[in-house]
Amino acid sequence: MTHSETHAACDGQGCRSRRAFLQEAGVGFGWLAWQAIAQQAAAKTNDRSGHHRPRAKSIVFCFMDGGPSHVDSLDEKPMLKKFEGKPIGESAVSKRSQSSANRVWFGSPWSFRARGDSGLVMSDLFPNIAKQADHLCVVRSMVGELPLHGQQDLLLHTGRILGQAPSFGAWVSYGLGTENQNLPGYVVLNNDWVPNGGLENFGSSFLPASHQATQVRSKGVPVDNIAQADRLSLQRRKLALLAEQDAEFAATTSDALAIEGAIANYETAFRMQSAVPDVTDISREPEHIQKMYGVDSPDEHQRLYATQALRARRLVEAGVRFVEITCPSFDGNNSPWDQHGLLKQNHEKNARITEQSVAALIVDLEQRGLLDETIVLWAGEMGRTPHTPSVHASAGRDHHVNAYSIFMAGGGFKGGFAYGETDDFGNSVVADPVDIHDIHATLLHQMGLNHERLTFRHGGRDQRLTDVHGRVLTDLLS
Repeated sequence: MTHSETHAACDGQGCRSRRAFLQEAGVGFGWLAWQAIAQQAAAKTNDRSGHHRPRAKSIVFCFMDGGPSHVDSLDEKPMLKKFEGKPIGESAVSKRSQSSANRVWFGSPWSFRARGDSGLVMSDLFPNIAKQADHLCVVRSMVGELPLHGQQDLLLHTGRILGQAPSFGAWVSYGLGTENQNLPGYVVLNNDWVPNGGLENFGSSFLPASHQATQVRSKGVPVDNIAQADRLSLQRRKLALLAEQDAEFAATTSDALAIEGAIANYETAFRMQSAVPDVTDISREPEHIQKMYGVDSPDEHQRLYATQALRARRLVEAGVRFVEITCPSFDGNNSPWDQHGLLKQNHEKNARITEQSVAALIVDLEQRGLLDETIVLWAGEMGRTPHTPSVHASAGRDHHVNAYSIFMAGGGFKGGFAYGETDDFGNSVVADPVDIHDIHATLLHQMGLNHERLTFRHGGRDQRLTDVHGRVLTDLLS
C-alpha cells in the first residue's frame, strides 16, 4: 500500500483529500465519533489489504542484543578446535570485523550434536531450544555491514545503518494494523534500558506516530499511567476537546498526518486502559505454563525474561501484529551478548536467562495452534569472531559481521532446516549469502506483504523497509 492509497476520504461523489474532508466535516463530538469509526474501518481495511494471502499473522522477535556467537551455537566448526591457538594469518583478516593476522583461532567450549528427527546440528549452549530443532529454520550465512552495535542494531531494526527510518515493527503495523483495537499493533517488551542506536530502533520515523512501539517493562507497572485518573465520561470529554482542537489545526496544515497520528494515539491509549492490565497479567496463567517459561526461576533476570516471553504469547493471542522482546542485562551492559571476555561464563548466563523461555514460547504457540500463524524470529545484530587475541580461561570473542546465524520458527518456515554455509572456521560466508534486507523481505512476504509495494511517500520518493534491496528467500519456506 502507499501513502496516497491509505490517506484519502471517499463518499458517493468520489474521493477528496483528507485535508478537504476535515475542513468540511466540522469539529466537536461529531469529529471524535467520525475519527473513531474511521480508525476502526481503516484497521479492518488494513487487515484485508495485504498484497497476497498471508501465511502468518504475527511476529515475535526475540532480540539477542549484543551478538551471540554463531560458532558456539548454530554453526559447528571443528577446525577451530583443531587449530586452536594458531595464528589466523593474513588471508583470514577482514576490514569489516575486528581482526589481525596475529590473532589466533579459538575453539568452542561447547559440544555440538545432531538434534531431533531432522538432525539439525546445534551446540549444548541451548539445550531447551535444541529440543525444538525440528521447528527451526536456521540461516548460517548472514552478512552485516559494520562491526558496531549501534549501526548493526539500526540495520537490523530499520534496514539502514544510520536509522532515520521506521522500525520493522512499525512497517508491519502500518501495513496490517492490529486485530485488536484495544491494543497497539507494535509492542516492545523491554527491560528498562535503551539498546545501542537509541529509541530509533523502535520508532515510526516518517510513518504516522500511531505505528511506533508501545513499550512494556518487565518490572513493576508494565505501562506508566495506565490506570485511569478520571472517570471515563470525563476522559471522553477531554479527548473530545483535544480532538476538536487538533482537527481545527489539521485543517490548516498542508499535511495533517502527524496530527492524525497523535489523535490515533490518544484513542489507543484510552482503550488500552482496560486491555493492557489484563493481557500483561501472567498470574492468570496456569502454574505449569509459568514454570515452563521459567517464571519460577531463582535467577531474577531469567524471571524477567520469562515474564516478557509469556506476555508475548498473550499479546499475539490478543491480536498484536509485532512483538519484540529484549534481553535483560545482568552486568549493566546494554548489549548483553557482547562477550569480548569471559565468553563461556557470560554466554552461558545469557543462555540460561533466555533460551528456556524461547523454547517454551515455541512449544506454547504450537500447543495452542498458533505456531503456524506466528513467526518466532531469534536474532542478534551480528556474530562473534572465531578468533581471539589469545586463548585462556577468560578469553572472549569480538564483533563479527562477515558471517553469523539467526533462526525462524513457525509461520510457514521450514523446520529442521539450515540454509547457507560459512568456511571451515566460520570466518566468512562461502555459499548463499543473506543480508537483513532479504530477511525483512521474506518475513513481510509471510505476513502477506510485498516488500516492494509496502511504501510510504517521504523525502520526494516512495520509501520502503528494504530500500532498494531485498529478495524473498523462497528456499526457507515450506
